[in-house]
Amino acid sequence: MAARLRFACLPEPWTLNDFDFAAQPGVDEKLICDLATLRFLDDASNVLFVGPPGVGKTMLAVALARAAVEAGHRVYFTTAAELAAKCHKAALEGRWKTCMNFFAGPKLLVIDELGYLPLPEDGASALFQVINQRYLKSSTILTTNVGIADWAGAFGDATVAAAMLDRLLHRAAVASIDGPSYRLRGHQNQAEALRAGVNARVS
Repeated sequence: MAARLRFACLPEPWTLNDFDFAAQPGVDEKLICDLATLRFLDDASNVLFVGPPGVGKTMLAVALARAAVEAGHRVYFTTAAELAAKCHKAALEGRWKTCMNFFAGPKLLVIDELGYLPLPEDGASALFQVINQRYLKSSTILTTNVGIADWAGAFGDATVAAAMLDRLLHRAAVASIDGPSYRLRGHQNQAEALRAGVNARVS
């Protein structure tokens, strides 16, 4: 398991037990619990977490990825920008096929932060090719702040966006999260605690 965890490159050791569903009512807890059974891996289905920054998309993606690692599956985590950069470098160095084989390999591939940074034209094409070669063979979890209806504008190529969505959504669970930001709430709680401490000392 230690080797699988190292390979997975998960950014945090989050599990689903760390997620506060009560504090984030925008999350469909029943759907997440169903995904936690990992049946979607057996079906080679995908998962899309869609919502504004800070609502817990990455945390849920990482928690599901960790559950998959613990269940014995090969998992890899990357951001969309990192994936595009690796594919671009591989193309320049004549390693395109090796790079595609690498991203095709894991039972579960997590692509985080799609839409946060603009992808170059070859980046959107590379992302499509990764998704296309995994189609109906293995699962992909994708987090994005771009609503599905806005993908064409976000990627600058309506044809590539439509083809990507067609493959992603054919077998997919879509979790749209619209709620308060975890990070902002954490800052607010810290500020309130500091204010409370200052007021206690003054009084």
